[in-house]
Amino acid sequence: MRIAAGLSVVVLGSGAAGHAVMTGLDTGIERVDPFKDMKNRPQSGHGLNVLLVGTDGREKITREERREYRLGGAPCHCTDTIMLVHLSADRERASVISLPRDSYAEVPAHQDLVTGKAHRAHPVKLNAAYAEGGPNLTVRTVENMTRVKIDHYLEVDFTSFMKTVDAMGGVEICTAKTMRDTHTGLDLLPGTHRLTGGQALQYVRSRHIDGASDLGRMQRQQRFLAALVKQATSGGVLLNPVKFKQVSSTLLGSVRADRGFGSEQMLALGQAMRDFTPSSSEFASVPIGNPSHPVKGIGSTVKWDEPKAAKLFEAVRHDRPLAPVRPGASGSRPAAVPVDVPPRQVRVRVENGTRIDGLGGRVDAALRATGFDTTRAPGNGASREVKRTVIMYDPRWDRTARTVSAALPGSELRAVAGQGRTVVVVAGADYRTVVPVRAEDPYEGGTTPVVTGDQVVCGT
Repeated sequence: MRIAAGLSVVVLGSGAAGHAVMTGLDTGIERVDPFKDMKNRPQSGHGLNVLLVGTDGREKITREERREYRLGGAPCHCTDTIMLVHLSADRERASVISLPRDSYAEVPAHQDLVTGKAHRAHPVKLNAAYAEGGPNLTVRTVENMTRVKIDHYLEVDFTSFMKTVDAMGGVEICTAKTMRDTHTGLDLLPGTHRLTGGQALQYVRSRHIDGASDLGRMQRQQRFLAALVKQATSGGVLLNPVKFKQVSSTLLGSVRADRGFGSEQMLALGQAMRDFTPSSSEFASVPIGNPSHPVKGIGSTVKWDEPKAAKLFEAVRHDRPLAPVRPGASGSRPAAVPVDVPPRQVRVRVENGTRIDGLGGRVDAALRATGFDTTRAPGNGASREVKRTVIMYDPRWDRTARTVSAALPGSELRAVAGQGRTVVVVAGADYRTVVPVRAEDPYEGGTTPVVTGDQVVCGT
């Protein structure tokens, strides 16, 4: 196995052999010209920028698949998902920024693809740019909004998405709570799941799981991409030239891309990502100023927070990381455990149940560093002979107790009626460390944190 892996690296690492393996990959790509007659474009920055759009394309799916995965109705001929992907100049970092499809946008003057009518510049929802002017108008609109020059355009539909996930052997997703969406048929219990292509499509399309709607869906799409990177980098896809070609040909066989994106670029990306880990990828969403901005004749749109958005895209132009550097961060750092309730919403009081001096203070500090709202005033427990850490909680706040329990694996949950919202942690002699936890859906009021892939994938 070690010899085979070594040979795979050699094959992908050598130009001639690598090109031989990848020969003919781009013959199945449908070509578009998204940059035709474009003028006054932003200046090129550092690194590589790809506009990745997900389109409907449900007319290509079989009747059985449409029924199983709730894909009824007519295709919308619009962009269901829009992401700006930036690959750093040193090829050591990939930044993915989700652009809400309902973003308030102003399309430049153009000719309507369907009617042939000439349009002046006018406001629309961002995903409508594709319906009116296809890839060209979509790229022009995104460049005008972000001032980031797009180098390549890649369009993926439902069919290519499902086939690619299946070619990779499925993708592992973790959830801290039940996820059900009657519109897509998604039905996941808390835990770890390996999703097939059809199930993955349900997961990334669902927008009726909670009140976050499209904004919550974008976060799930980002978590899925992080899991996809993990699968590709740890599952042998990038180190096995035959597997890499199989996955690439499956993806490229039913996508649309600009004429400059083909097997050469796929090989370069594959080589660049060989040393990727989930921590090499980072995910962000455009900061939102008003998630329900009314526009006459259009309806409710998502209005960006212009100053914060400008700062975000400036970082992309200058090839700077979006996520802050975490002290002690590394590829071997354990992934944060997803929890239902954000730790900052959980009030915790720590008691020392042992005779170990300072244990209460250490546990309080560790929980606070993980994001919990601790009292910062640990005390001594009624007993100093506690061997197993105890989490005491009011049954009315059982979800918050489970968040604390995830951070202190192996501890005992003990319900105490009438205790109130504060969770009491009695540190026992078994205490070793606090496990990082993260809110599964951290969207709140237009703000989403920039996260790296290792923070949102399933732990090992």
